Amino acid sequence: MSVSVQQLTKIYGAQRAVDDISFEARPGEVLGFLGPNGAGKTTTMKMITGYLPPDAGEITVCGLNVEKDPLGVQRRIGYLPEHNPLYGDMYVREFLTFVARIHKLSRPAARIAELIEQTGLTREQHKPISALSKGYRQRVGLAQALLHDPDVLILDEPTAGLDPNQLAEIRTLIQRLGQEKTVILSTHIMQEVQALCRRVVIINRGQLVANDPIEQLQARLRGDTIITVGFQEKTTAGSLKKIGGVSKV
Repeated sequence: MSVSVQQLTKIYGAQRAVDDISFEARPGEVLGFLGPNGAGKTTTMKMITGYLPPDAGEITVCGLNVEKDPLGVQRRIGYLPEHNPLYGDMYVREFLTFVARIHKLSRPAARIAELIEQTGLTREQHKPISALSKGYRQRVGLAQALLHDPDVLILDEPTAGLDPNQLAEIRTLIQRLGQEKTVILSTHIMQEVQALCRRVVIINRGQLVANDPIEQLQARLRGDTIITVGFQEKTTAGSLKKIGGVSKV
């Protein structure tokens, strides 16, 4: 497993912000991480990335323990936080060059050019970040998260503030990245979950309430039951759909 979270707990005073949750995220999938505001999603993401220590439990990323080797973990993670921290007085390309130096990339110019194109920043690359719309600032944040080609991506509301065209482009990029990396995606947009995620983890008040493939979760929400059956004789999907109560085959 690329990311393994076991019995994770974070306490603030009398409040258990994250309460004994466990889940895993696998290579080659986009895991939807959902919950209402204040559920503990951002706190969990900060603990996975090593920016916030847990009070109990264990997190491993690519086989590395987050508490024992936080720098090793951070080299393997790309993180786009909900409130995207950028240097507004820097130009887009200048900022990405700065981040590339932090990661000590061997061929930074080629990688920066590749990501500027992938994230649709070609026309904005020579503009100051402070002059960009929120949607384009999100693109810069996504580009910096991808710059060092991490194995794991932690994306907290990555499409917030994007217009419909930008939404489609960034979702396509996330979908492609999810084929080769482990992606944990926090979002409030259900269409995004349905379009991108293979599995969904839901937490509420710090507690795990669901950890299911997207199809099973949708069936549960509809009140459906999924059953697997075998037949001795050949049959067709059309004939099965005629059975009362069967909605999908």
